[in-house]
Amino acid sequence: MKNTDTCHGPGDLPAAQCDVFQALSSRRSVRAFCRDKPIERHVVEQILALASRAPSGTNTQPWKVRVVAGVARDKLSARLLQAYENDEADCEEEYRYYPEQWIEPYISRRIQLGKALYGVAGVAKGDRPAMKRQLGLNYRFFEAPVGLFICIDRRLEVGSWFDLGTFLMGIMLAARGFGLHTCPQQAFARFHRLIRAELDIPEQEYVVCGMALGYEDTSANVNRLATVREPVDAFATFFWD
Repeated sequence: MKNTDTCHGPGDLPAAQCDVFQALSSRRSVRAFCRDKPIERHVVEQILALASRAPSGTNTQPWKVRVVAGVARDKLSARLLQAYENDEADCEEEYRYYPEQWIEPYISRRIQLGKALYGVAGVAKGDRPAMKRQLGLNYRFFEAPVGLFICIDRRLEVGSWFDLGTFLMGIMLAARGFGLHTCPQQAFARFHRLIRAELDIPEQEYVVCGMALGYEDTSANVNRLATVREPVDAFATFFWD
C-alpha cells in the first residue's frame, strides 16, 4: 500500500540544507562562530516557528524566548563579561542543574568531555586563568551574531520543563536545516538577575538557559571536538515479542 503521508509545517520555508537524519547526526555544540556572517531576522523567526511544533502537555506551550542581535547583543555581552570577570556578588543559579554529588557513569563522562574540550581549546591542565577565559567565551556567545534566552513561567511544574527540552531540540534541529549551528548554554543561568534586568524579563519567569546561533567557524580548533555517545544497547532495554 502506498504511503500518502506528507509533511506540513510553517509556510514559505526554503529547501532544507539537510534532512532530519542529517540534522540529528550533525548537531553539536559549536564553540566558535563567524561573527561577520549575520543572520536575517526572518530566518530566526522561521526557526522558532518550526521549533514551536514541539509537543507540550495539553498544548500549554510553556516556552518564552528573548532574542538578542546587533547592539542589544553587544551591550548584554559586555555587561555579562564584566560581571563574570569581576566575580560580582549576587550571581548564582536559581535552580540546580547538576547533582550535588557526582556518581558513575556521569562523572566519568563529564571528566572525559572536560579533558577533550580543554585539549582542543589549547588549555593546559591546571591553567586556571586559561580555563576562566575559555568559560568566559560563553558570555560572548562564542562570537555568534544571535543569542537566544529561553525562559519558563516559574508557576509551572516539572512536566513543562520536559516540554521545554523538546522545544530546545527543535531549535537546534531547525537551525541545521538552515545550515546554522547552535550551542545551548546553561552558563547564562548564573547571571539571571542581570539578564532579567537588561531584557525586561519578569520575576515570574526562570531564565533557564541561553543559546548561541550562527555559522560555524570551521577554522577553529575547538570545533574539532567530537563527543561520543553510548551505543543503544547500553541505555535501552527491549521487551520485544
